Amino acid sequence: MKNSSIRDLILGGLFVALGIVVPIAFHSIGAGPVFLPMHIPVLLAGFITGPAIGGLVGAVTPILSSLLTGMPPLMPPKAQMMVAELAVYGLLSGFAYRTKKLHVVLSLVIAMFGGRIVYGILAAYVLPLFGFNPVPVFYPITAGLVTSLPGIVIQLLLIPPIVWLLEKQLNAEKSVSNTPLRK
Repeated sequence: MKNSSIRDLILGGLFVALGIVVPIAFHSIGAGPVFLPMHIPVLLAGFITGPAIGGLVGAVTPILSSLLTGMPPLMPPKAQMMVAELAVYGLLSGFAYRTKKLHVVLSLVIAMFGGRIVYGILAAYVLPLFGFNPVPVFYPITAGLVTSLPGIVIQLLLIPPIVWLLEKQLNAEKSVSNTPLRK
């Protein structure tokens, strides 16, 4: 396994941990659904580690968080729907940015839109299977957008500079580690 793969796995673990710890602070003041704190580490994982680990971080984080903290809840099946939504966030942010080399903001918007669509589809078709009222497919992009607007604005303002800073730091570390030692 290459050093960069190991580094990406370790970073993926760090992003999972952040995806569990950061929401605890926001949920303690009742601001989780408004500020979407679990989304930020997952999106960053895609940008920094690529689509595979980003998608894995997105799939693992909500279930682990649910089992360890009770947030998001397993019933109604919010955690399960977030597994798909956040996996798409991590996958698409990494794919658009790292594979297709799109601008960070465009990659972010694509990932956010894709994840919301997946969540909307699941809310419309999975919730009724558990006896809950279906949510219209486009709710996460229309009315749900208004509820989580502060979180979306925070993502758009914070994620691009964080990606730039992390890439700068990781590239500096990579160039230092590739420099031969002098005798």
